[in-house]
Amino acid sequence: MRYLLAIAALGAGQPCFSQTADTQSATVAGRPLDRGEVGWSVTIGLAPVLSPAWQGSRDMALSIFPDLRVNYGDVIFASIPEGLGWNAVNTNGWKAGPLAKVRFGRDEERGGSPFLITGGSDGLRGMGNVAAAAELGGFVEKRIGPWRGRLEVRRGFGGHEAVIADGAISYQMRSGRTIINVGPRATVVSKPYMDSYFGIDAIQSQRSGLGTYSPKGGLLSYGVGGSALRPLNRQSAITLFTSLDRLGSEAGHSPLVRERGRRVQFTLGIGYGFRFNL
Repeated sequence: MRYLLAIAALGAGQPCFSQTADTQSATVAGRPLDRGEVGWSVTIGLAPVLSPAWQGSRDMALSIFPDLRVNYGDVIFASIPEGLGWNAVNTNGWKAGPLAKVRFGRDEERGGSPFLITGGSDGLRGMGNVAAAAELGGFVEKRIGPWRGRLEVRRGFGGHEAVIADGAISYQMRSGRTIINVGPRATVVSKPYMDSYFGIDAIQSQRSGLGTYSPKGGLLSYGVGGSALRPLNRQSAITLFTSLDRLGSEAGHSPLVRERGRRVQFTLGIGYGFRFNL
């Protein structure tokens, strides 16, 4: 279970990666998910992702994320972008239930990705590490035709003790066999998250040479994300996903971002998944 929680939370460390959920929550390796379907299914794959080395970085890095998805019909799900959750409510376009994710934190030398292949940044020198955190909470989602709105609220334990709220709206369309999703999203966090990732205390200031900074809670980021899923057959699919986000004022005004990073964050990735039943 610890392994599933860790794998399911890669998207929490890479906000753009969560956009794949818009397509793959509606399909499994290219095949539409039957709401009456029961039994366990597993999708495995890989996803190379080009993204900022850490949230707020101006340096890019390439990571290769393992993509593991486990579903029990349309009831239980565990995946990189969606976390580990239960559709306790699933009727008339509504879904709601408990949700758990893990945020891997940040390493002073490697940045924010535990699966870094190449690239990186020295912008975190003197800032120390941020430990991993479990995030527990819930979600509510509503679908109306091609539109989907989703809100997640989670509370962190460990590397940060903050409350995080993720909201997104997406529009789904088809071009032949390709399923396309696009829409805006935003994240709001409480002060402990800002302190952990963008605050600078006296010791960090002395070690890094950056000025001290104590941010408030508020808007962490806002932007737009999109994905295109192309089924290869009934068991496999390729997903292209991208996002463009901008950090909010509290994070963006941190000396860490102003002097060593940038507020605009761009990500591009492609994933392959193969599905089989248990």
